[in-house]
Amino acid sequence: MWLTDGQKIGVALTTFGGLFMLLGVLLFFDGALLALGNVLFVSGLTLIIGPKKTFYFFARKQKLRGTVCFLGGIVLVFIKWPFVGMIVETFGFLNLFGDFFPVIVTFLRQLPFIGTALSLPYIRDVVDRIAGSRTSAV
Repeated sequence: MWLTDGQKIGVALTTFGGLFMLLGVLLFFDGALLALGNVLFVSGLTLIIGPKKTFYFFARKQKLRGTVCFLGGIVLVFIKWPFVGMIVETFGFLNLFGDFFPVIVTFLRQLPFIGTALSLPYIRDVVDRIAGSRTSAV
């Protein structure tokens, strides 16, 4: 599958958004970095899947609680409550994107070094529990 130029820019924006949010958390919840990360993440997501699909993704009835928490967390970060905002936003993020965790774990297990580390006995159990995936023991 080939990405369009807009989708490539979206991937870059989403990646930079995640990095800015991580840096904002590491620098003791710096509000400016968190706000910039939120803007980049949401705009990158919109470029990757398109505005219409983004709207339908966030407007699904079964994901409404996650959407309200995610967007509410972004608003809290913008009004200078970064710690509380990130907690609320993380809860919303897990509700919105939690269904993708088993797919992500399956992909990561196919990578050379990461897959080996994720297949170690105790780590495998923790990752399976976090992702919600149940694999049969071999």
